[in-house]
Amino acid sequence: MHRILSLFAIALCLSSCSQKPASKPLVGVVPKGTNHIFWQTVHAGAIKAGQEFGLQIEWNAPVLEIDASRQIGIVDSMINRHLAGIVLAPVDRKAMVAPVERAMKAGIPVAIFDSEVDTNQRITYVATNNKEGGRMAARQLADLIGNKGKVALIGFMAGSASTMEREQGFEEELREKFPDIKLIQTIYAKASQAAAMSGTENILTAHPDLAGLFADNESSSAGAVQALKSRRETKVRVVAFDGSEQLVADLRHRHLDAIILQDPFKMGYESTKAIAMKLKGETPPASVDSGAVMVTRADLEKPDVIPLLYPDIQRYLTAK
Repeated sequence: MHRILSLFAIALCLSSCSQKPASKPLVGVVPKGTNHIFWQTVHAGAIKAGQEFGLQIEWNAPVLEIDASRQIGIVDSMINRHLAGIVLAPVDRKAMVAPVERAMKAGIPVAIFDSEVDTNQRITYVATNNKEGGRMAARQLADLIGNKGKVALIGFMAGSASTMEREQGFEEELREKFPDIKLIQTIYAKASQAAAMSGTENILTAHPDLAGLFADNESSSAGAVQALKSRRETKVRVVAFDGSEQLVADLRHRHLDAIILQDPFKMGYESTKAIAMKLKGETPPASVDSGAVMVTRADLEKPDVIPLLYPDIQRYLTAK
């Protein structure tokens, strides 16, 4: 009898010891891309939220920020594996409707950030007020060029809701308040710095009297500024959207005049937090304005601007 009880105790111990502790809910975070500092900062914000709310983060994105079909494949894979939630920055506002609705129908909550999607089947939308961001750019550029002259817009791609809204806001503000400023051309660089550079050079050649440029995303901004630097062009005023170390250096050294900064860390954090709230049976806010700030050379040393210019992301990315 003693031997039987001992064997039973051993079996019970082995059974209990073999049980793995409950794993954290797995949440997929799917930005438009991974290369730019903007998306890396989003990743850091998502990891911070995961740490605070007990979530495991799976980060995956297309290699190219214009690749909607690849993003659909990533989201479909997450749906098939029935992840606890999906945090998504849609490459294309129409193409991503079906996968978002599939996820929600499967009981997987979806939080949208950065860029809109044409469905209300989501638990939250966390983003900059992009139309107002475009209006901010128009006002700043108008001031820089004395409220008159020719300007051009270096965009991202048709179908990307966030940048299309910036372009719409920019154009509306010029049309409504600055009749002596003429938007002579808009080009789409499709996340290619080289395309932005060559497109800007073509505009400068065709319009030697160009007064100003607005570039509405990080890669377009970098390419446009590079074109001006390569031509040693100092008369054209430039407003950029989204920062990087190089763009901040260009602002400091007068190769551009202002940068509109978003808060991608907040985007990643708040959208991931919304998934955690939903999983706990709480109701996340329907929308969160993550904010935008106009930064000029005079603002570079301000305490509230420095964290946006140089986000401390490595402590999160290296601790994944």
